[in-house]
Amino acid sequence: MDDSVWKLLRRVLQRIPASRVQAVLTKWDHLSRRQLQSLNFAQSRQQLWENVIALCQENGMTMKHVTELDLIYRIEYPDQGNWQVYQLCDPKDEVLSSGLIEFRQQFKTHLKELINHVSIKIKKHDDEAVWIRIAWGDNYTKPNHFKPTYVVHYLQTPYVFLSGVSVKHRPLLYEALVLAAQYESIKDIHLSGRCFTSLRDLLMLKQTFPAHHPRPLQDRNPPNSADEDPNIQNEHEKQVEDALQIASEAFGDGPLPRLQTAVYKLETKFKDPENGLLSNRQEPFKGVVKFSSSSLLDSLSYAVTSGIASAPVTPLLSSITRKGRNYFLITDKGPGVSANTPGPKI
Repeated sequence: MDDSVWKLLRRVLQRIPASRVQAVLTKWDHLSRRQLQSLNFAQSRQQLWENVIALCQENGMTMKHVTELDLIYRIEYPDQGNWQVYQLCDPKDEVLSSGLIEFRQQFKTHLKELINHVSIKIKKHDDEAVWIRIAWGDNYTKPNHFKPTYVVHYLQTPYVFLSGVSVKHRPLLYEALVLAAQYESIKDIHLSGRCFTSLRDLLMLKQTFPAHHPRPLQDRNPPNSADEDPNIQNEHEKQVEDALQIASEAFGDGPLPRLQTAVYKLETKFKDPENGLLSNRQEPFKGVVKFSSSSLLDSLSYAVTSGIASAPVTPLLSSITRKGRNYFLITDKGPGVSANTPGPKI
């Protein structure tokens, strides 16, 4: 085992939670049952790593085996790094659906035609997602396995999730994806975040917006006092019920996808009859508003139900879930992504 393989193996092992090391190594399936049974998973992490590395050296593990372990770990723990979502556009007429074997072969072939030194590992997950790990080199250097790109594509959908891809390699990756999936182009749908599962759910599971709140109001907001004026109590219940209904219609009910940010870029003409200096300018007024939270949709929903935010909810906020994006360009034509917003096309 050469030094680079040893370093990458150690890095991957350090990232796996102690409680999951045995399960991940079992799924990896490159250590025998006897070797796994010889490991003491209750000992210190440092000693466990050294014992696992020793067994890997004994088995003559190569970079190919270690990158497979890294991909398994990433599939098990996808909610890390920053993910950006893209959509494949204009499927070719003769395409019905692309199978894994065909997609795998086409993707590897096309990408290796574009760049000489590249390492590609592809694995299909239980939920039908195709996970791809790419280590990039160039025409003169070997692939750098310490800065890989991760790609997730559900073959029956046009959506592609990317993480860790540099500006330099984006055109190559776009072209390989478009050709392998047999589409005409690919575009950025302006949805990004650190929680892969939330981005996936927002797009793939079709977040629903119930017409009525599913649980009785009394279950959530019991009266504070039996002596409270019935009229005041009824008015309070009505206000809270309306707020819950509005929040449910805008953001959905139950656990919400965890987004960290929403960005609104403003490019509109300044309109104020009392400020002729700015109103007469031909250039649009520009500004950026960014909302940040560990769980933005939960925060926005709470702001509505608690009365912090006024109702009804502005379409600028409800469009996050309804349109499945968290970056918006606001022009004089209204909120959304401008028709001339550039997107990667092949």
